[in-house]
Amino acid sequence: MLAASGASATADRAGAADRQVASRVTDAAVITRYRAETWRWQKVMGKPLTVAHSLPAAVWRRIALAAYRQALRPPHKKAWLCIHRYEASWHAHTGNGYYGGLQMDLAFQRFYAARLLREKGTADHWTPIEQMWVAERAERDSGFYPWPNTARICGLI
Repeated sequence: MLAASGASATADRAGAADRQVASRVTDAAVITRYRAETWRWQKVMGKPLTVAHSLPAAVWRRIALAAYRQALRPPHKKAWLCIHRYEASWHAHTGNGYYGGLQMDLAFQRFYAARLLREKGTADHWTPIEQMWVAERAERDSGFYPWPNTARICGLI
């Protein structure tokens, strides 16, 4: 009887150790996923990347959620939606050299969104939020003047 309980205790310890290893592996995968999601949105917004190596998964989850929520609210979202209303579909590629819902040409895309252009192709392949954040970068440099006619219609210039 004693031998059986000793074997049982050893099996319990081995099982606990296996669960700890599995838990660490799972946590590492979750951290990797949330960190990648955080960095994706921070890159889209042009924000510095959060670099912290020892944060637990729950903290990375909160950071990722905060980055996502912030990404959904570009500072001039109403302006971009107005410009989009007079420009084209978010996935427009009409063959006139302009792409996406804010009608960005290739030179504009190369300058303000080289990474997105490289990873996803032209603006007609980007999400509307990605297009708006690229436009935010341009707006910081030159206001709404890259969209002179539609910005004027929207009362932005």
